[in-house]
Amino acid sequence: MACSATFSLPDRALLAQRWQALEARSDASFFLRWTWVGSWLDSYPIRPELLAVTDEAGRDIALALVGHAMQSRLLGGIATLSLNQSGDGDADRPYVEYNGLLIEAGREEEAIAAALAALARRRDWRALRLSGIAPYSPLTGIPARRKTRVDVSPVYQVDLDAVRAADGDYLSLLSANSRSQIRRAMKDHGGPLPDIAIATPDDIAPWLDEMAALNSGRHADNAWDSATFRDFVATIAARGLPEGTVELLRFTDAGGPVGLLVNFVQGGVAMNYQSAFAEPRTGKDKPGLLCHAAAVGHYAVRGLTRYSLLAGKDRYKQSLSTCEESLEWWLLERFTPRLEAEALLRRLLRRPASA
Repeated sequence: MACSATFSLPDRALLAQRWQALEARSDASFFLRWTWVGSWLDSYPIRPELLAVTDEAGRDIALALVGHAMQSRLLGGIATLSLNQSGDGDADRPYVEYNGLLIEAGREEEAIAAALAALARRRDWRALRLSGIAPYSPLTGIPARRKTRVDVSPVYQVDLDAVRAADGDYLSLLSANSRSQIRRAMKDHGGPLPDIAIATPDDIAPWLDEMAALNSGRHADNAWDSATFRDFVATIAARGLPEGTVELLRFTDAGGPVGLLVNFVQGGVAMNYQSAFAEPRTGKDKPGLLCHAAAVGHYAVRGLTRYSLLAGKDRYKQSLSTCEESLEWWLLERFTPRLEAEALLRRLLRRPASA
């Protein structure tokens, strides 16, 4: 059956209906489902276009949002399309991963072919950003003068089947150094891993305020300093808690708070999206490791298959993991004299495309 692809500025109420109807027929990641997408659209003043692939009967078989913005580059602004992002730095701070098209299961090949053809027909862009996509994604197949993988990030994970096979002894699966750090921290906290409380809707506001306070002043570029980002996390928590796709966990022991985690749950995988930890109680205390170790046990008992720390090259993620995969960030460019001059200048200066 033939399909076609179009771009439009959608009606928001109708978009929610269309997106959720297609979502019910898809195997999409959490980051392509309406809980994420709708929370993002409702939290930021953005109006991305809708890329819709439909069959001969006009039924949606693939949907995506496409942002259009002038992106700052080495030699000036370039008209850039961004898949499921806006092109605005603040609005894209939620940081999409496992990106792609929302596609009806079994229609992937024809839907992607139609979407890429529609993108190729547009003459109003010179660069296309594909953030957080899977390796070997067919989305990079669009014709382009230059295709640059600007970043690849590990996604460190814990195999929860292996934890259960070890009779719940997660620490036995880690390196000797990681085991030692966690056991030392457990001793500093009085022995066992911290207790876990799961947020109810009434807990969202005070617990997120606590996360913002704990994160204050700890990072040079702190997302929690942004009021719109905090609103986004509150919105996605409020929508995801009742359906079980978002969990807000608070960790405590006899000495008081240890930390908090915002996690997503989809397809048997729990994904740690945001975290905040109390100040270490001793010089070798690791409250973050304690919280994640407790979360591993929490999800292993529930029968999930993976605990993912999502994309990031942080050493602590690697030390907690028992397996990994990866995600990639691509920049696809059409021919323009300015981009050709920029590419030459980057080679001369030995500057990567991400700089």
